[in-house]
Amino acid sequence: MKFNIIKKDYGICINNPNHFLAFSDFTVSDGIDIIENVNILKAKNEFKSLAKKAETFNQSEGSYIAQANVSLNYFKNSYDDLTIFTFMDNDVVIEEFTEHLKVANSHKSFMDARINISHVVYIDKVLSPKDLLKIFKIVTNIKAKTLANWALPIHIQNILNTDDFLAVLSNVPQSVGDSLDINNAEYDDIDFDELKIRIEEAIEISLEDAFKKLELTFGILDYFVAEGILIGDLVEAGMELVEGTEVTQELKDKMKAQILKSLTDINVITLLVAAMRTEHDLSGNRIREVDVSDDPAHLYTDEVLGLAIANQIAGTKATFNFKRYDEAKPGIIYGLPPMLDDIFAGLIAGCMSKIFEE
Repeated sequence: MKFNIIKKDYGICINNPNHFLAFSDFTVSDGIDIIENVNILKAKNEFKSLAKKAETFNQSEGSYIAQANVSLNYFKNSYDDLTIFTFMDNDVVIEEFTEHLKVANSHKSFMDARINISHVVYIDKVLSPKDLLKIFKIVTNIKAKTLANWALPIHIQNILNTDDFLAVLSNVPQSVGDSLDINNAEYDDIDFDELKIRIEEAIEISLEDAFKKLELTFGILDYFVAEGILIGDLVEAGMELVEGTEVTQELKDKMKAQILKSLTDINVITLLVAAMRTEHDLSGNRIREVDVSDDPAHLYTDEVLGLAIANQIAGTKATFNFKRYDEAKPGIIYGLPPMLDDIFAGLIAGCMSKIFEE
């Protein structure tokens, strides 16, 4: 079956003169609908304003569903009888922080920013309302599972898909006719397990494609932001244990430059990320055999990682400097959880050793 895409400056309409059977969470929708048009509109999320704009597509009353969205940016992936429309709404951009480091930012701040990846899924089959509901759940579940597996920085997770939408479409049974009675209609026999796998794979691909098209990638500075770590805080913590030398702005600038340089070292990055990911699993009690609620003395892996970071940056002498910073826990290090205080002590110790070596 073929459908039409109608584009206007205020909306996009997926049109099927033979009608869709639809299950959706759209603002203008009855849940299960027999419709001619699926409308994505630039409008405030209000029923009346959406309905008014939808009517400009020359539709009769009740022949459409409609959803507000900030952006009309979308793409389409097709796989035989399966078509996925992916709509993208994004307030986050990746900015240059240094020549070699980038950071995610938003003009709205991360309190108000949003990243929404929404879908309209069409199956070129005659499916029952029960099947559409099952597919709706499949899409919802695989989106949540895929994005969770990516383990994005927490401040990005917090703004991701807070206002996304979903519609699942299929063909209308021939037996419905003018009566639009779907209760006694005949539906296609399908291999639902096979269809489920194909839909899951298609949604995963659409999410990956969406992040590529939006040019959204995340690096070590983004994970620092997620932990509430600022470069300036690390510089100040490093200055607290300086002895025999005046703490000047020049010294602070050298420390900042060295931290940023160290954060381009793939080995330093790997050690930091390993510790941050481990911290989340342990503090979240996701590893049954490990309890870090009271920072157990027999757990020394955090110190091993801290030592490794210090050594990677400035060699053996930095490992001795690590002991000073680990024990004193100056500045921001003091309030960090068990794994993080040691890795950032290692980062600071290595950078301080390096700048005094030069």
